[in-house]
Amino acid sequence: DTHAGIGRYDLAGDEALRTGEAAGGVARMSEPFPPAVEEVLAPWRKILAETRGRYGDSVYPGSPAIVRELLRQDDRAVFVEKHPDDARTLTERFGAVRTTKVLTLDGWTALRSLIPPPERRGLVLVDPPYEEPAELDRAVARLADAHRKWPTGILALWYPIKHAPDTDRANAALAARAPDAKRLRLELTITPPVDRTRLAGSGLLLVNAPWRLRSEAETILPALAQRLSAAGTGAVRIDGSAEPPASSSR
Repeated sequence: DTHAGIGRYDLAGDEALRTGEAAGGVARMSEPFPPAVEEVLAPWRKILAETRGRYGDSVYPGSPAIVRELLRQDDRAVFVEKHPDDARTLTERFGAVRTTKVLTLDGWTALRSLIPPPERRGLVLVDPPYEEPAELDRAVARLADAHRKWPTGILALWYPIKHAPDTDRANAALAARAPDAKRLRLELTITPPVDRTRLAGSGLLLVNAPWRLRSEAETILPALAQRLSAAGTGAVRIDGSAEPPASSSR
């Protein structure tokens, strides 16, 4: 996890209340979906319930907390965070766990230096804050570099969707930089992506996606778009393919 943050977040805190994102997101997820959608959501619902059972009903698990719950006995995770205060919080929460390691390091540096790992297979989650100009273009370039270094690794890049041509250009750039990569593009928008100053949705660009992920996305994303959008403005885009079943070697 190259940009791990602090691992858990208080949705009743000042920052969360100021943005109001939780009210339009996780707060709308309490009502059940159709059974097929609930089957895909079940692991997330379980982790959310367990996290809130331990830390309070307003807490939301970030990616490190979710990863930690999904690790098997022989798995390991590396959480990378650049900002010292956040890294200290992350270390306090996960540094003593045997299967996890926290590094205070720039996420892009970590992406270059920590792959390929000893294991043949694994996942790199890239979730930068997108605070700098052209950050998405840089992220795509680094993803292509990572694929060249580790052709069997699963690479997942999250990106905000504001203006559709920007995300189209970034996806085309990855196709040009890594033409041999098995790419899967998943996007969910709750408003039309026509304004660079306004967040319209989220995207996930994957290389070597797990083989069932596309079918699961086809099940869950339309339901989420309908639930989370206003006045029927939600939309979904699913392009590309996932890899076939992998062998048990790691």
